[in-house]
Amino acid sequence: MVYRSSCRCIPPLNMTLPSFLPLLITGLTGVPGYNAFQYFRSKYPEHVTAIRPVRYWPLQGPGIVPLDVEDNRGLAALIKKKKFKSVLHAAGTCALKSCEMNPKLAYQVNVQSIKNVLKMIGTRDIRLILLSTDLVFPGKSSGCYTEEDTVSPVTVYGKTMVMAEEIVLNRSPSAAIFRISLPMGISANGRAGAIDWIVSRFRKDNPATLYYDEVRSPFYCEDFNKIVELVLGNTMRGIYHLGSHRDLSLYNIGQIVNKLGGFPPHLLHGCMRSEAAAIPPRAGNVTMSNRKLINALGVDPFRK
Repeated sequence: MVYRSSCRCIPPLNMTLPSFLPLLITGLTGVPGYNAFQYFRSKYPEHVTAIRPVRYWPLQGPGIVPLDVEDNRGLAALIKKKKFKSVLHAAGTCALKSCEMNPKLAYQVNVQSIKNVLKMIGTRDIRLILLSTDLVFPGKSSGCYTEEDTVSPVTVYGKTMVMAEEIVLNRSPSAAIFRISLPMGISANGRAGAIDWIVSRFRKDNPATLYYDEVRSPFYCEDFNKIVELVLGNTMRGIYHLGSHRDLSLYNIGQIVNKLGGFPPHLLHGCMRSEAAAIPPRAGNVTMSNRKLINALGVDPFRK
């Protein structure tokens, strides 16, 4: 697909641009990265660049550079050319089964990629935001994890994201790390992410089986974009939990998509995690408290 911005909100010539521009966004093929690119590119069209895997040729358009995040030489050349002041690192793979079956690939995409970005940044004064996950936690009956709770992931994906967090905390202490829940937004290919996957099943008249007892704190990508913009422009550092006020099971999300999309109710199936296959292992209630983030921002960015 060819990316087209939904609007062209070009700043007036006399407008002072934010200090975090130019901005680089990695992970364009994922839901958070794609939605963030749409938002920032429409607002600051000449000052935002995103990279996507070279093999993903259908995704092209203004501001999109075909460049693999493991290409250190290419990354170095790009930062020299664009003189980035900030990086939103949204690259990674959250495909749970693929990570379990190929831990080496999971490490390369989720851990080595941030090592490459940090190498690219070097000693430059560049603002960095890393996206991590709520799946660094195993799940507990009460949920509502805080940033002080001990991480103990049950999946290879979660384990690699813990590694990525530790690397950033050690090598770039001024960076901000967001442990995100499920992002509610569209994807570049129409198949990634919770909403697109469920809709793609229902549209083909195929059932979708979702868990009653895997509970998350999903958020709208529109809220996420505004949070990222605020944090890029301030000095918040360390780990923050980014999830909305409403906790939903995967089955609940399926109910919402089914209802709003007008799909036949019989297409939505539910089961407990214990009824599922052993691979990949599933976390339980990994809902997160967003209090630390709201206090740091000084404003509640999540719509009720």
